[in-house]
Amino acid sequence: MNLDEYKDRFTTAVVDRDDAGVLTVRLHSKGQSLWWGARPHRELAELFAAIASDRDNRVVVITGTGDSFIALLDGPATTVLPRGETTATNWDRTIWEGNRLVNQLLDIEVPVIVAVNGPVVVHSEIAVLGDIVLATPETYFQDLAHFPMGMVPGDSMQVIWPLLLGPNRGRAFLLMGRKLFAREAADIGVVAEVVPADALLDRAYELAARLAACNPVLLRNTRHTLVRPIRRAMAEDLHTGLALEALASLSGKEWFASLEHPAS
Repeated sequence: MNLDEYKDRFTTAVVDRDDAGVLTVRLHSKGQSLWWGARPHRELAELFAAIASDRDNRVVVITGTGDSFIALLDGPATTVLPRGETTATNWDRTIWEGNRLVNQLLDIEVPVIVAVNGPVVVHSEIAVLGDIVLATPETYFQDLAHFPMGMVPGDSMQVIWPLLLGPNRGRAFLLMGRKLFAREAADIGVVAEVVPADALLDRAYELAARLAACNPVLLRNTRHTLVRPIRRAMAEDLHTGLALEALASLSGKEWFASLEHPAS
């Protein structure tokens, strides 16, 4: 696949590539910070698959728009899944998309730099699965959309955060819904560099240009080498986590009904 076939296909990302082969993906919702929902869940899996199939890409830079990298829209839509207000058929598609979202990102064969421009409170794997993660001082990471909102922390959260933070700190991070700020994230190795917001993309492109000048076979094989342990971990537990998330979600209708109408 070539760039012209996919660069304008997606409404949740602006895609462009420079002459050195550095592809930029800027996440957004109507030109503002990306609000997570069904559309990016569907589209970004397809976008990552297209990027992975384009051999002209030498380096990929992923960033956000505005003050947040990925935000969660607060409203009735956020209660649909915890309250079991969906169907098994809908969950089947969500599980399929969730697997593809993570695996297609890992299928990208060249180095991925993520320039995290602000808080990321949902699907933070898109940020922290980068080979080089840059963040602004205002950035924090949080899994707000799962356990704090009544959902099992699937979607790879149960894989990547204990892997990055260590088993005990990672489990506590998910159960407590805590915020991990950029400075602490850098101190413990989640973030490579903390960069002022006005210098974030310049630094990302500086690093990308350095990598893009390398032998393309070296770039692809190094990426394969670096992500193999992560791919193995995802192969073991990604699908199971999504399935358990669905099961708990579907039980929500019965649970909430029991609270509203307790047995006498």
